[in-house]
Amino acid sequence: MKVQTMKAQILKSFGGPEAFELQDVAMPVPQAGQVLVRVHATSINPLDYQVRRGDYPDYVPLPAITGHDVSGVVESVGPGVTSFVPGDEVWYTPQIFDGDGSYAEYHVASEKIIGKKPASLSHLEAASLTLVGGTAWEALVVRAGLRVGESILIHGGAGGVGHVAIQLAKAIGAKVFTTVREDNFEFAQSLGADVLIDYTKEDYVDAILRETDGNGVDVIFDTIGGNTLAKSADALAQLGRVVSIVDIAQPQNLIEAWGKNASYHFVFTRQNRGKLDELSTLIERGQLRPHVGAVYSLADIPLAHARLENPDNGLRGKVVIAVDPSAHPASADS
Repeated sequence: MKVQTMKAQILKSFGGPEAFELQDVAMPVPQAGQVLVRVHATSINPLDYQVRRGDYPDYVPLPAITGHDVSGVVESVGPGVTSFVPGDEVWYTPQIFDGDGSYAEYHVASEKIIGKKPASLSHLEAASLTLVGGTAWEALVVRAGLRVGESILIHGGAGGVGHVAIQLAKAIGAKVFTTVREDNFEFAQSLGADVLIDYTKEDYVDAILRETDGNGVDVIFDTIGGNTLAKSADALAQLGRVVSIVDIAQPQNLIEAWGKNASYHFVFTRQNRGKLDELSTLIERGQLRPHVGAVYSLADIPLAHARLENPDNGLRGKVVIAVDPSAHPASADS
C-alpha cells in the first residue's frame, strides 16, 4: 500500500530559524484512542523558539516536527474513539515533549486532549489561543486562585499570553494592572485593563504602590522573566501570589516575599480538554477574544520565528500560521 505523505517543517538541528526545512514526510495514522486532524492553522509561541534554539535538547530528539497549537478538522479516527467523527472542527495543544508537533499538514493526538472548536472563532483565531489560553487559565484560576474583587498585575499585557490573561482576569472580576508600552495603551484598555504602566518610563513597583496606596496587588503574573520573581515581592500585598510561566535563568533572592507571606507558583501547562471547554464558555459569553497579530504560511515558519524572537517586533497578540490556505482564503502574510 502506498504511504500517504504530507508537508511538514522539520527541525534538523538546534539553532536559528534557518534550522527548519520544509519536507514531504509520511502522514501519521491514528491508533486506538487517537484522532487524525487536518491542521488548518497553528501558531508561534516563545516555547517554540526556545525548543528550536536548543533550550530543551534532552526532550526533543532530532529531526523533529515541533509546534504547540492546532485548529483543524477531524480527518479520521482510530479504534475506540467516541467523542469525534470525521468533519468535526477541533482545537487543542499537542502533548508537549511527547511526539510530533503541529508544524505539519496533519497531526495525530489522543482524543482526551482535544476539544470542539468554538463556532464563533476562525481556525486562525482558535489556533492562536490553545496554548496561551490554557496557560493563562492554569496560572490565574488553578494556581493563583484569583477571585472577584482582587487585584492583579499582568506583565506584558499586549503579548500572546498577556492579552488573554487580561480578559480572563476581567471575566473573573479582578482589577487589572498591566505593563505595556505607551503605544499599546489603547489595545490593553480595549481588553479591559484598568491601570496601564509604561515600563519604559516608570518602575512598575513605584506605579503599583502609588495606585494601591502602598498596599500592593494580590496576584502578579510573570510572563517576561529576568528579575521579576525577586522584584515582584515589593509590589505584592500580604498573602499575595506570584505565578510565573518563565524559566528561571538564575537564582533570585526572595527574602522580601517571606515577609509578605507570599506564595510562588511555576506553570508548565498541562494538556486537557477541560481547560479548552472553560475557555469556550468565556468565548461564547463574549468575554474572551484572541487577537491575531500576524499571519504566515507553513513555508514561512522560519520568518515567523525570526519576527517573534525579535524584542522590537511591534506585535500585539499572536503570530499565526495558515497551514491550509484554502481554509482561510482571506488571510495573508503579514
